[in-house]
Amino acid sequence: MQVGTVVFLSLVLDLFAFTIPLPLFPRLIEWYTKRESSDPDGFLSRTLAFVSAVRGLFYASARNSQKWDVVLLGGLMGSVFSTLQFIVSPYIGSLSDTHGRKRILLLTMIGNILSALVWLQSTSFASYMLSRVIGGLSEGNVQLAIAILSDVSTPATRSRSLASIGIAFALCFCLGPPIGAYFASQPLPSSLAAGVELNVYALPALLSLALLLAETAFLALCLPETKGTRIAEDEQASHDGKGAEKAAHANPPRPAPAPARAPRPPRAPPPHALCLPRHLLRLLDWDNRRNGTLLATIGILSALLQGGYVRRALARTGEATMARRGVLACALSFALLAALPRTRSVKVLYAAAALLAFTSATVVNALTAHAALLTDEPGGDEDLVKGRALGRFRSRGQLGRALGPLLACAGYWTFGPSATYAACAGAMFLLGARMRSLASSQKAKQA
Repeated sequence: MQVGTVVFLSLVLDLFAFTIPLPLFPRLIEWYTKRESSDPDGFLSRTLAFVSAVRGLFYASARNSQKWDVVLLGGLMGSVFSTLQFIVSPYIGSLSDTHGRKRILLLTMIGNILSALVWLQSTSFASYMLSRVIGGLSEGNVQLAIAILSDVSTPATRSRSLASIGIAFALCFCLGPPIGAYFASQPLPSSLAAGVELNVYALPALLSLALLLAETAFLALCLPETKGTRIAEDEQASHDGKGAEKAAHANPPRPAPAPARAPRPPRAPPPHALCLPRHLLRLLDWDNRRNGTLLATIGILSALLQGGYVRRALARTGEATMARRGVLACALSFALLAALPRTRSVKVLYAAAALLAFTSATVVNALTAHAALLTDEPGGDEDLVKGRALGRFRSRGQLGRALGPLLACAGYWTFGPSATYAACAGAMFLLGARMRSLASSQKAKQA
């Protein structure tokens, strides 16, 4: 089995485990709040008191203050994972440079499995947050998948190889959220509980655990070590099942890039970080099933765009130009979301979702390919820098995912959803304008 196939299948398993709980977070927060808020000495009550104190420094209101604090707590929960990823991603990349991709990947899988086990048994808010901390410190699959695919591809075929990561994301966003919403509504068989109290969403947690165990076994058996791999242009074309002439036509050779560090990705938060499920819960009173359906729609459109447009157009337009188009689509989407509280139109919501699907299909994938190309530095030992550079790239992206939920939730309750999404739309338009020079520079190098 080829390395690219192994990486793709393992990512599908991993991202299924990651996307299954996405539509459950709003109801999960409600469950913990009802369960523990009456305990003044509990971890949840102390955390809410801290959140309330911080909120009071910036915004004080007798109306909806408790709801404000709960939503801000949801943003904090979403930020913990990404903040820890921001810290550890460069170290995971450096360890893979030193000890090999496969060994470090299998070690991170142990942490992922432990995180799912803790979630399964988390009947308290403290134990659930512990599972998020373990997961944030352990997750390295995506960045190591990027490093592995960069090891076994050439600069001319890098973008096409890395597109499989975006396709895996799209497929899992198609199926993961609705699967999670479905199993959340099903009772756990009494034979599995065995008299032990488990999380309210124990069945989705159990499914995530099974997927992670299967992924670990699959990687241990099928993934070779790729660190230090050297592959020629014609050999890569042969591996892809195409002639060298066809590969050269589909992916024109690129000039050797000047030595540079991996570029910083846009620090704007990704679409799912901006309180969208919590926004729908409050505005339209949507349940887990409808949240899952919306996320699945975004995933389906993203997958279709990946296979039908992005992979074919990327070599022609360039990574930077494609990323800029995605950023501008995100700006338009946020503008539509800003109008949603006034219109309350499902059509407007799904139009915004379609634009977010385009963003999902383009921005991260294109910037990742661009960053991976810049690790092919002439005159140096790329094996000693590739993992670290891509880890830093991943880390900076996670910083946006860490700050996004907190800033968006703060703006949501301080200024309202319309003002918050309008501000995000303006920021993304400005970012798209700033990216024009990056796109022009890449086109000049390719000319």
